[in-house]
Amino acid sequence: MTFFFLPLYHITILPPSRFGRIIGENAAMMVDNTLPLNGLHIAPGERVLTRLVISKLPSGTVIDVPVHVVRALEPGPVVLLMAGMHGDEVNGVETIRRLVRRDLLRPTRGTIIAIPILNIYGFLNFSRDVPDGKDVNRSFPGHPRGSLASRVAHRFMREIMPLVDYGIDYHTGGAARANFPQLRCVLGQDAETDALATAFAAPFTLHAPLRPGSLRATAHELGKRIIVFETGESLRFDEAGIEVAIAGTLRVLHHLGMSPAGPVPAQASIVCRRSRWLRARFAGLFRAHVRLGDYVQEGQVFGSVADPYGEQVVRLDAPWSGYVIGLNYMPVVHQGDALLHLASE
Repeated sequence: MTFFFLPLYHITILPPSRFGRIIGENAAMMVDNTLPLNGLHIAPGERVLTRLVISKLPSGTVIDVPVHVVRALEPGPVVLLMAGMHGDEVNGVETIRRLVRRDLLRPTRGTIIAIPILNIYGFLNFSRDVPDGKDVNRSFPGHPRGSLASRVAHRFMREIMPLVDYGIDYHTGGAARANFPQLRCVLGQDAETDALATAFAAPFTLHAPLRPGSLRATAHELGKRIIVFETGESLRFDEAGIEVAIAGTLRVLHHLGMSPAGPVPAQASIVCRRSRWLRARFAGLFRAHVRLGDYVQEGQVFGSVADPYGEQVVRLDAPWSGYVIGLNYMPVVHQGDALLHLASE
């Protein structure tokens, strides 16, 4: 068996530092043009793998977050590529792994910060959340003495966020719900965000309001632009979606003047400004009559819910016309469970 290792200039493990005021617009960059991160001063042209220590398991095992930093010689924007905010969402993890493994993160200007897994706890336990049951993506900006999720968010805000100009946050549908490849951001309010979404050119671009406590909302308050890519379902690879994510990322880097042109998208992105999960009115066995990516007409039967004893079947009609961008693959559903995510232009 042969093992291959990427060349690295620095590997370091340092304890968490105290919380400092978040400074926007890359003001944390040193006057000598080195990038300060985790006790290092990373010079232009360097490739670095460093590890942010978060905490310890009850066994005493150190939990740290690996961070790849790749800097070009020419100055430019700092772009964050991050996955694994939810530990069971593996498609984003695989996206960044392939970008690193294929040596595609070679900016001609500026800096790329790539974090394959932020929520190491959840990743180790096949879980969306951290062991305290909280969602890291509802815990920003965090606190150094808060819950475990809050501490993870705080460490990120202390070390990474002050350096970032733009970012792509990779996610996956959860709990047996699958997402068709889609980009989410606030549309029509900021020209640069709209341009990032256009450059990414996902099959669907979805207007998604900011949610309190999320990375995207917190970054917005600091003048940072983060877009979110979603594909597939938790704990399963979505090969087509992963390749869409890689291609879209390369197009964003090209848009920012950081790399050669990315692959041409197969089709124009469908922009949807309205979306809603349709939920089960009755408990029972759910069977979908449509597939991800399908267009359904108002009144069209998209599925059915039946009792498990063969006595009754309820057909489900679409309340308006739109695209199926999310679908529940769990056959057994309760009243109120999300069944189908319908989006319209």
